[in-house]
Amino acid sequence: MTDWLFDPAPTPSLPIHGRVERFPVRRILCVGQNYAAHAKEMGHERAEPFFFTKPADAVVDGADPVFPLATSNLHHEVELVCAIGAEGAIAGWAVGCDLTRRDLQAAAKEKGRPWDAAKGFDQSAPCGPITLGALPDPAAPIALSVNGEARQSGRLDDMVWNPAEILAKARTLWDVRPGDLIFTGTPEGVGPLQPGDRVEASIGGLQPLAFTVTPR
Repeated sequence: MTDWLFDPAPTPSLPIHGRVERFPVRRILCVGQNYAAHAKEMGHERAEPFFFTKPADAVVDGADPVFPLATSNLHHEVELVCAIGAEGAIAGWAVGCDLTRRDLQAAAKEKGRPWDAAKGFDQSAPCGPITLGALPDPAAPIALSVNGEARQSGRLDDMVWNPAEILAKARTLWDVRPGDLIFTGTPEGVGPLQPGDRVEASIGGLQPLAFTVTPR
């Protein structure tokens, strides 16, 4: 039995739709600019997939994330999330939202610095329940609204790199293991959030995601 200096933090996890077991989250990998229209709105053209990361404890399950420190320009990005299972393959899927401190990201880009503070902050990865099995519809609609106003709308087959291709690329960079989540990119229409905003995100065939941004 290990003696710890202090109690270890609990394992981050997500519910599994229709099951009592929970999905333990090991780490979060994210793909940038994987929808052509979003890449264009951010000033980029189609390119090889690139990744950034969030810590496992950035995941938010069934709670309302707090508006983060050190930003005046928090953005939403709805995404299909791949959940890696026991065999190292995609075992399930969920609706996620990559919250981004856009002002910090812009400053990092300008100076050629990492995006960690812009992407990997506390409570930056709200995620809905995982649905096990094959993706219900590879061409499903993906959408996000804020306070009932549509902001993002697209289809999963608008992705530049599909989930299988993303996983194959990730395996060339990391030892992808059970418990990893992969956020697969967002369609166009990303935009700002304020404290009190109600966010509702959906992907056809998956459990929806909804949360309210709470004031600090």
